[in-house]
Amino acid sequence: MSPRALFRSFAVAEVVTWALLIGGMLLKYVAKVGDWPVSVAGPIHGFVFLAYLVAGVVVAVNQRWSIGVTALALASAVVPFASLPVERWIDRRGGLDGDWRREATGDPRDRRPLDRLLRWVLGHLALAVVLLLAAVVVVFVLLLIVGLPVGG
Repeated sequence: MSPRALFRSFAVAEVVTWALLIGGMLLKYVAKVGDWPVSVAGPIHGFVFLAYLVAGVVVAVNQRWSIGVTALALASAVVPFASLPVERWIDRRGGLDGDWRREATGDPRDRRPLDRLLRWVLGHLALAVVLLLAAVVVVFVLLLIVGLPVGG
């Protein structure tokens, strides 16, 4: 999967889960069907939100995005439905062109810690995916524990 395909997949997933969450909120607060729609859609959206942030950082490091572009990409997950237009904008600017940088080159940036970590991740993809998913699950569970509502 290319950096473009990875980032686009998570941008679309973020939009879909925003729609689920907003639909769940409408069912809860307008249709008064109870808490269950938000209880279902909320955790799904939360998990995809965290996974989008991880994918965004990985793609940003690989594509050598500026801090501004990276911040915009990550912040777009906070605004409903914004991740897809931001992904399209980044793609039109060429920010998603190319493949994964698996090998070091003569570029001095290849010696930076994040670039070396990215090459390790790409070289040990299965292990890295398991570790990243475990990290997202741990953060997700911690956020659920900390953020459990006290009252309705």
